[in-house]
Amino acid sequence: MVSGMAAERKKLLLRLDPAVHDALARWAAAELRSTNAQIEFLLRRALADAGRLPREVGPQRRPGRPSTKDKDGTGED
Repeated sequence: MVSGMAAERKKLLLRLDPAVHDALARWAAAELRSTNAQIEFLLRRALADAGRLPREVGPQRRPGRPSTKDKDGTGED
């Protein structure tokens, strides 16, 4: 993250088998995440498990809607 400012989020087109997408969407809904947030969660976990998650990666947003105090979406007040 850039000192105090949120880094711009990268956009990615991802083609998935419809059954895989449906399974991800159901899993995401069960954890109160969007499908996009669930994919990011899984990618971060895979990178961390492989020892490849960069140190400068900021925290992922918590599941659910940001609180009114949490304007930047980081989960920090």
